[in-house]
Amino acid sequence: MMTKKRIFLTIGCFFLILTVIRIIWILLQNTPDHVQAVKGEVDLRNWEFKDTHVLSLDGQWEFYPSILLLQSDKDKHTIPDDKVFINVPGTWNSTIANDKNPTFGYGSYRLRLLIQPDKDQLFSIRIPPIASSSELYVNGRLLAHSGKPAASEEQYIAGNVPYTVSFATDQSEIEIIIVTANYADRLTGGLFLPVKFGTDLAIDRAVGFSVGTQLAVCLLLLMHVIYILILYWVGARQKVLLSFAMLILCAIITILIDDDRLLPAWSTLNYEWTLKLYYLGYLGLATFLTQYAKGLLPEYASFRGFRWYTYFCGIYFLFALFLPVKTIMLTDALHTLVIVVPFFVLPTLLFRSARRGNEDAIYLLLGSTAITTNMVWGIIKNLGIIELGFYPIDIIACFVAFAAFWFKGYFRTSTQRAILTDQLQKADKLKDDFLLNTSHELRNPLHGMLNIAQTVLNSESRYDEGKNREHMMLLISVGKRMSFLLNDLLDLTMLKESRVRLQLKNLQVQTVAAGALDMLRFMTEGKPILLINNIPDTFPPVIADENRLIQILFNLLHNAVKFTKEGSITIDAQIIDGKAHIQITDTGIGMNLETLRRIFQPYEQGEVDQTESVVGLGLGLNICKQLVELHHGTLTVSSTLDQGSSFTLSLPLSMAPLQEVEPNHTELLSLVHLEAAAASSSITLEPKTALAADRPKILVVDDDPINLSILVSVLTEERYDIVTATSGTEAIALLDTREWDLIISDVMMPQMSGYELSRSIRERFSVSELPILLLTARNRPQDIDAGFLAGANDYVTKPVDTMELQSRVRALTEIKKSIHDRLRMEGAWLQAQIQPHFLFNTLNAIAALSEFDTDRMRTLLVEFGNYLQGSFDFRNSERVIPLKDELDLVRSYLFIEKERFEERLQVTWNIDESLVLSIPPLSIQPLVENAIRHGIMKRTEGGTIHIQIIDYGDYAEVTVADDGIGMDITAHKQLLDKKAGRRSGIGLVNTDRRLKQLYGNGLQIQSTLDQGTTVTFIVKK
Repeated sequence: MMTKKRIFLTIGCFFLILTVIRIIWILLQNTPDHVQAVKGEVDLRNWEFKDTHVLSLDGQWEFYPSILLLQSDKDKHTIPDDKVFINVPGTWNSTIANDKNPTFGYGSYRLRLLIQPDKDQLFSIRIPPIASSSELYVNGRLLAHSGKPAASEEQYIAGNVPYTVSFATDQSEIEIIIVTANYADRLTGGLFLPVKFGTDLAIDRAVGFSVGTQLAVCLLLLMHVIYILILYWVGARQKVLLSFAMLILCAIITILIDDDRLLPAWSTLNYEWTLKLYYLGYLGLATFLTQYAKGLLPEYASFRGFRWYTYFCGIYFLFALFLPVKTIMLTDALHTLVIVVPFFVLPTLLFRSARRGNEDAIYLLLGSTAITTNMVWGIIKNLGIIELGFYPIDIIACFVAFAAFWFKGYFRTSTQRAILTDQLQKADKLKDDFLLNTSHELRNPLHGMLNIAQTVLNSESRYDEGKNREHMMLLISVGKRMSFLLNDLLDLTMLKESRVRLQLKNLQVQTVAAGALDMLRFMTEGKPILLINNIPDTFPPVIADENRLIQILFNLLHNAVKFTKEGSITIDAQIIDGKAHIQITDTGIGMNLETLRRIFQPYEQGEVDQTESVVGLGLGLNICKQLVELHHGTLTVSSTLDQGSSFTLSLPLSMAPLQEVEPNHTELLSLVHLEAAAASSSITLEPKTALAADRPKILVVDDDPINLSILVSVLTEERYDIVTATSGTEAIALLDTREWDLIISDVMMPQMSGYELSRSIRERFSVSELPILLLTARNRPQDIDAGFLAGANDYVTKPVDTMELQSRVRALTEIKKSIHDRLRMEGAWLQAQIQPHFLFNTLNAIAALSEFDTDRMRTLLVEFGNYLQGSFDFRNSERVIPLKDELDLVRSYLFIEKERFEERLQVTWNIDESLVLSIPPLSIQPLVENAIRHGIMKRTEGGTIHIQIIDYGDYAEVTVADDGIGMDITAHKQLLDKKAGRRSGIGLVNTDRRLKQLYGNGLQIQSTLDQGTTVTFIVKK
């Protein structure tokens, strides 16, 4: 239970944080400079206009009550003398003599700005919402309006939307006339909010920031509505979700209808429906806030006040929806009272709920605190104490707090459910691991069998018996491997039920061991592992079941191969205390003491950090131990971490004559030959050295040679150039040998898993530059998610259909090819997006030259035409173009900039004109443009750009250097970063990526702050 002191302390801290954030926002915001007009005049001749300064035109404006001052009056020099001076911002209630309502009437505001003439300077004026119609005249010209002012109510049209106008003038005086009329708003009349003046960039920045912030908040809130409706749709059918969604929608409406009034400004919504939405939006905000709190506080669900308040709001809603606005405005006081009631009642109820033990109610209390804070600052703003723009933090904090209440309960339930689930998972862990590993172990051979069969079925030649025979032998071999896994499952059940019956006989251990080693040789292909059989030929026979002894030795040797990266696996035998002791020693990863204690338990596979890339059922050693004990022997193990392991099994000796080989042994020999054939077929998978340039190049990575053989046989028919690798380390080494179109990798590999390989590749190549297809039998959601997080483009589970695999490979290789084409088209598109300011400034330069130097004007027009022709040339989408075409575009661009900046821009060339070279289009021009815009022209005195191309025989080096402002280390690192989100750097990023794809190396940038920047790249011939 929360104490009263704790509740007040929490609310106070929250209120203080919101207030501090608001003050910081005000200090960081580009607030306008207030300029006080004196008797209708402002002297700005000594003012330095900057693109970051906005002026608020306050003070005394000339006001002509009951007169619509039009341009025609000025032409006739009949501006009346009966003017008064009125303070802006402020109401005209004391100036307009209207017995019906002091805010009703019409009149004109006039203000003269004295400036230094500059016809190249663009100015903008931001007119705030004016009740309830206005027209703006600048130097006698009507530039914009909202509604239609008139001398009578019958002729005027209401409209109260802010607007911005831009203009240029060569005069030393700017006359601003704002004609306004109001016959609707009973609260305010005239210029109640400040008029803002400044350069077009300054006004656009200020307005854009406000509008952008409002849209961002609306988008954020709309996302909340979407996920709430999704939660409701998928099954959480709680009415409180709908109340919360409607609450957020009403908040969005109030944002769009207030401040910059984006909704009426961007739609055909008239004045009457704008006001109706204003009334309905705030009414809905209060109503659904009450319903939301009611739904989350069950103890107040039956509170009658909620019900009567909802009924009253519903009646008022119909009243506001169908009655005229003039009638609705008569109830402004009632409307204010209705929407304020919840903000006084709910905090009281929420406080009581928190005191009674509902600690989550504090979140709702914090949300209401945020709204209260916003209301307090809104009053300060409306009283004109301080000028504030749109502020989003309070409303965001409010809805975050409201959502937190609901999510806190959800998370509490989820936590309890997670605890119970965790207990269940621990109790069922062994079974889950068993099913997972079983699925993996069965999918791998099944995947191979299906693909081999599909390859034979799709064979183009009916008479390729030799190749099909190899495929069938490989198919049988894989099937035998699968049968061993199934036998383990059957044996586990039979051993538990004591249904295993041994068929004991005299066996020669040397022969059985040799056969088991031959069965495992296919697994060591591509691994530096030596298999050694040290059992002497004279070793006496043992008493054992032949099939079970084969199973024991195969499992032990198979286990050694899986956990040995390099070295040797040795099997030998000796007689100790009248028993045969067969020892299998490896140089693998070894085991620690904890693993040794539980290694013979079912489903155990060692430490995760050592065996995460090795899979299995975890049954082999347990079955081996039980089978050895059935033979009245023992199975022991000794191991040293990182040095290897040694398994020793003891069997009883037999001095009787050796029995003849039975049919079961013949089956073993047949299996050995099949495995050997599989191994020999896998040996032919040598990496290719000569690849066709026009065929996709695929690197296939798998530690199993049989899987490699299957993938090569499946994909070869699709006419790919395939290179194989048996480990992630080998694949990394092959990355630099050529340009690859696709990497296909198994996930579960020793040393380096497919996930690790993907992460290593993604450090150098993006998902579009080098696609990765992961192939594995593990299909749990967390496994698939891990694959995509590691950087994979696609994830295919085994067994996969041959046609599906071919389709996915074809799709990924086509994606890689399309990236090449997209980069070239992107470069051409970026060049075609010529900056509007560049066009405007060039046209201004042409217009200026037309007045005093027509020859230079004609020359500039020609070069401007050449530049446009080069920018829109269809050849910009080609792979390479002649060097001359690129230099022509650069020269035209530099000529235009030289005309604009004259002595501030100097250009030096060092190019062999006889050099014959093809380069990527738009590779030099973006560098030159970037050097001028972001380097040289940032200096007041300008600078020099150096363009140099040096021929080195096999390649040419292109250099663009400038002595501009340079860059610091942070900007330098982010310049070519695709993820940095720098809009100005898109052209450089595109150029860098195209150069890397063509020549392997991109842009080399050297820059020193305040000294300049040098950009170099290599073009191979």
